[in-house]
Amino acid sequence: MKYIDEYRDKNIVLGLAEEIKKISTKKLKLMEVCGGHTMSIQKFGLPYLLPKNVELISGPGCPVCVTSREFIDKAVVYSRMEDVIIATYGDLIRVPGSNSSLDQEKAKGADVRIVYSILDALTIAKNNRRKKVVFLGIGFETTAPASAAGILKARMAGLRNFYVYSAHKVMPPAMETLIDEGVEIDGYIGPGHVSTITGEGIYLNIPKKYGLGVVISGFEPVDLMQSILMLVKQLENNDPKVEIQYKRVVKPEGNIKAQQMLDEVFTYGDDWWRGLGVLKNSGLKIRESYSMHDAEVEIPVEVAPPIEPKGCLCGEILKGVKKPKDCKLFAKVCTPSNPIGACMVSSEGSCAAYYLYNR
Repeated sequence: MKYIDEYRDKNIVLGLAEEIKKISTKKLKLMEVCGGHTMSIQKFGLPYLLPKNVELISGPGCPVCVTSREFIDKAVVYSRMEDVIIATYGDLIRVPGSNSSLDQEKAKGADVRIVYSILDALTIAKNNRRKKVVFLGIGFETTAPASAAGILKARMAGLRNFYVYSAHKVMPPAMETLIDEGVEIDGYIGPGHVSTITGEGIYLNIPKKYGLGVVISGFEPVDLMQSILMLVKQLENNDPKVEIQYKRVVKPEGNIKAQQMLDEVFTYGDDWWRGLGVLKNSGLKIRESYSMHDAEVEIPVEVAPPIEPKGCLCGEILKGVKKPKDCKLFAKVCTPSNPIGACMVSSEGSCAAYYLYNR
């Protein structure tokens, strides 16, 4: 089982932990900005293998978690329209909006369908020409190329009943905003899947402007421990830079074809992030030339200002200034079966990771 067994080898993991302990002299806070990393870090108990001076903190790496309640509220309004079919990834269906969720609307009879790719949504549109099929586009640079490809395919196939409601975001503005706002971060564990698309170039400004290193990491325990070791070496040597640990997948230039599709279909625009507010040029908006497939343009809806749940610390957890156990709702009122905030719903959410592996 290449890349599974060898990347979960206990002796290798413990050896890396010992090397970190030997060379680490400074108090460090390293932030992962990928929900997949958060889940792996907690699942494999990696914080307990590190010296006390090296702390791992979770950042805004869960796309479902950072998405606004307004987005969910609008999706709920779409689902209530008789001529609309909602196509969505499974994580999003249970995220609570201000007064409802897509799961609740589905239970009431709304046509809400879980899909595994945008190709499934295109097939639904082909088979239901009299309906408007709205695909909820969510995720960072990892999933955005698939949405772009879906829009391109819809145009080629003449599917005028296919729309994307985009909440796609890009990672660098959030990473830089955290530093600008004074969150204590000494280095970033860079997102592996995002970087598969983008390459290393999107992070180069972080060591140049802020003097912080970024190591792009894989997802297995050996990957993550090696990435932490690489960051510790950078910090001990005062040599911040962008490095790729996940070389078996990530190339320095990224996926050029995917980047071209993104540029063709999307443009940058301001977007709202939970915990961070509106960040300039942090969202991917559908270009005017493809607006015939833009749900916000073709099916405009208005919703009341969103209502955030009282006591939920999801925003502060996403900024890395609080941990799930700091929230009074955690594992009491807020559980996976009764999620109050988005951080407990998603399989990449910090609260879900702590609930499963670190209660």
